[in-house]
Amino acid sequence: MALSTPRLRTFEHMIRSEQERQRIASVDALRARGIDPYPASAFSVTHHSTSLKETFEEGVQVTLAGRLMSRRIMGKASFAELQDHEGRIQIYLNRDELCPGEDKSMYNDVFKKFLDLGDFIGIEGNTFRTQVGEPSIKVTALTVLSKAIRPLPDLKTDDEGNVHGAFTDPELRYRQRYVDLVVNPNVKNTFIARSAMIRKIRDVFDARGWMEVDTPVLQSIPGGAAARPFVTHHNALNTSLYLRIANELYLKRLIVGGFEGVYEFSRNFRNEGMDRTHNPEFTVLELYVAYKDYHWMMETTENLFGELAQAVHGKMEIPLGEHKVNFAPPYARVTMRDAILEHAGVDINDLDEAGLRKACENQGIETDDSMGRGKLIDELFGTKCEHHYIQPTFIMDYPSDMSPLTKAHRDKPGYTERFELLVNGTEVANAYSELNDPLEQRVRFEDQLKLSERGDDEAMFIDHDFLRALEYGMPPTSGIGIGIDRLVMMMTNQTSIQEVLFFPQMRPESFDTAGGDADFSALDVPKHWEEHLVSAGFKSSRDVLDTKPTQVHQRLNGYRKKNKLDIPALSLEEVSAWYASAENHTS
Repeated sequence: MALSTPRLRTFEHMIRSEQERQRIASVDALRARGIDPYPASAFSVTHHSTSLKETFEEGVQVTLAGRLMSRRIMGKASFAELQDHEGRIQIYLNRDELCPGEDKSMYNDVFKKFLDLGDFIGIEGNTFRTQVGEPSIKVTALTVLSKAIRPLPDLKTDDEGNVHGAFTDPELRYRQRYVDLVVNPNVKNTFIARSAMIRKIRDVFDARGWMEVDTPVLQSIPGGAAARPFVTHHNALNTSLYLRIANELYLKRLIVGGFEGVYEFSRNFRNEGMDRTHNPEFTVLELYVAYKDYHWMMETTENLFGELAQAVHGKMEIPLGEHKVNFAPPYARVTMRDAILEHAGVDINDLDEAGLRKACENQGIETDDSMGRGKLIDELFGTKCEHHYIQPTFIMDYPSDMSPLTKAHRDKPGYTERFELLVNGTEVANAYSELNDPLEQRVRFEDQLKLSERGDDEAMFIDHDFLRALEYGMPPTSGIGIGIDRLVMMMTNQTSIQEVLFFPQMRPESFDTAGGDADFSALDVPKHWEEHLVSAGFKSSRDVLDTKPTQVHQRLNGYRKKNKLDIPALSLEEVSAWYASAENHTS
């Protein structure tokens, strides 16, 4: 096929592989035949792949749309696979049935030459079973719906069912989730489960009369959690604002205002590190219910988690890594003091800040002067205890130093009515009997301010408007925050938070689209190889010279073979001559 088309000349400055150039040429070829490769009109679908196969009957007229994912061309007839949002179904195209008149171009040209794997098509036809019983559709009409310029990863399955060329590199999958979803169908199941879980939570909460609300993402004070915020600037107000780290204080304001139960699926932001369980942008469910305490919230939480496991898996015990985790209530309840005493051999009751610092150092835990008593206890628990709790366990009764928004324990001085739910060694929920004493809350905020002055950049700000709201009176209240991303990880047996986020945060990607900027004149590279050097990953003469001649030779000939370039293979002597030319140019 000739590649010098108007469309290619328009984008000749961009770096394109040979396959992409062929596909762009097909776009122009389709238009030249009066076929719009990107039509504006709607295409009405009557059936979808999986549901059609589940209730399959022969002789039914159907209309489907989706991606062309495979094809076997056998002269005047071909088999192909169409993939829609449900799955795949086999289609059969016979030249004379698709093109009953004299004009056979829809089959001979459009289907065989100008369509590629990954293109979107619409088909009309009739259902039938092949001789081996495969549910199929005999195509009587074909419509081009969208021409793909970039080829999908070339996945091949051998006779033993092994997949080769799989799209498995994590960074590529997360950056190009749109490709991941197309070629790795199991990925979609994780997000379907996520959606079902959120829908189930809404159903449970709405049935109890609790109201879903929205609270601000841009906040003048980043309150409700101990975390480092993202800072932005509002031009019209000429003031700094923060992306919310939590929505807790706004939901409590609504309890002050008279609502008995409010909840929100909150998108939160924390300017902290990234790892397998942390993403700077994440989703938290927060619920606040008046006239309740943390004991009630434990029962509510374990019942909710049991219902979610049942909804996703049809049972309470589910696989999670190398373990089986049972979400059937009731869950174990362990105080933080007892957990640290059991796993670290330290009784936090007996230790002040200096004693805790010494205990951490004895356990090999790094500390610094900005860490107060609460943060030292948190480090001790996180390092020595957390990983032991595989089955769902409520770690309860946190020291007051760790919980500035929590009501003091009714029976244990120095402790608060707070719990965290741990599953598989990871925190998935955090809950309190909420502090509603405005005078005590002010003292707690002032203690946080002192930590901030010592250099703790995760200490809480003083929110004077929230204190004013509390002074109008807030009823006894229990609140909880549940990490939705971590919960989905557990319910779908994923080990990385990136697997449950459609588009996890990644380091910014640089795009080099100006292929014409590459200069290989110093190497005397033949003109017909210059653009392919760029596509093969060499952006300049220096890139070539920094690579061994044998590696350049192997990479370029491998690129030529993979992309079926219609140019002679390079010899090692030719590539070595480029290096000699560079020396001549600099001498």
